[in-house]
Amino acid sequence: MSQFNTLSIKDITRQTNQCVSITFDVPDHLKQDYQFKAGQYITLKADLDGKEVRRDYSLCASPSSGNLTVAVKEVESGTFSKYANQVLKVGDTLEVAKPQGRFTFTPDASKNRTIAAFAAGSGITPVLSILKTVLEEEPNSQFVLVYGNKTLNDTIFLNELLDIQHQYSDRLTIQFVYSQSQENNALFGRIEKSTVNFIVKNKYKHVDIDAFYLCGPEGMINTVKDVLAENNIEDNKVFFELFSTTSAIPVEDVEEISDGTTSITVIVDDEEKTFTMSQQQSVLEAALDHDLDAPYSCQGGICSSCLARIKEGKATMRQNNILTDNEVAEGLVLTCQAHPTTSKIVIDYDDI
Repeated sequence: MSQFNTLSIKDITRQTNQCVSITFDVPDHLKQDYQFKAGQYITLKADLDGKEVRRDYSLCASPSSGNLTVAVKEVESGTFSKYANQVLKVGDTLEVAKPQGRFTFTPDASKNRTIAAFAAGSGITPVLSILKTVLEEEPNSQFVLVYGNKTLNDTIFLNELLDIQHQYSDRLTIQFVYSQSQENNALFGRIEKSTVNFIVKNKYKHVDIDAFYLCGPEGMINTVKDVLAENNIEDNKVFFELFSTTSAIPVEDVEEISDGTTSITVIVDDEEKTFTMSQQQSVLEAALDHDLDAPYSCQGGICSSCLARIKEGKATMRQNNILTDNEVAEGLVLTCQAHPTTSKIVIDYDDI
């Protein structure tokens, strides 16, 4: 299910002091496998100090570019991000899964519309792919980007964004926001209620914005979503992807999770395995404990790598930042967050 291929690194570009972009060399016989939609991500896998590490990174090139490029921002406690920024070099190889993800944009050349995005920090990566796709493949559409960072020097893809803005000066507007420095033509502070209102009530008051794409920390996304709702923006126009979330909800804090056991059947790659698991475990944890090749990455409920469908039985999720109520009703579940609540359950990773 987790279909990884070994790809070599074609290019590494330093974007900021703490971020590099990495472009992979995709051989001709794999190019079809690595076609993607704007906004999707890939999972990278490496063996670091004898331990397998998986991380998701959004693709920041446009699908039509032919490039498979991600940006990796180094974080203080980040095992893989430090490795990528300090050790990786051109010619090295990584295990790379096929593109996936639900935070996507599908272009339509006949459309004449305005798309807006709010991004903070490394949340720019999928938004950059969407921005490029709108400008390249919808010649009559406009794009509005609100992009928050600490300082000018922390701004990932700054020069590329300025180049794109120059190229599409009549169709792309960028509003930079800096929380720790004051810059010309930029707002000072964070992306907050006043920032969103400035865009929808002031600067673009007379513009009908067709869709909003939000990417960044959970707090920023919740703020923007709430303010858009206050401005009567329909939910179906707002799309978001978390790049970080609050701390995980402990099992003991979820009333529906008991200390019983469940007979579980897991279907993955057309194979079935049945065993007994504790309801204190997540479905993913149990599957991995039984050496099943179940797909996963973040294990925090903010990506969709571990998505599966419940074919029989029921489960509750500790948290869910991705699936809609309708999708949950159809049986979809994030297995890293899902705990069985019935004596028997059937989980199908293939039927998604």
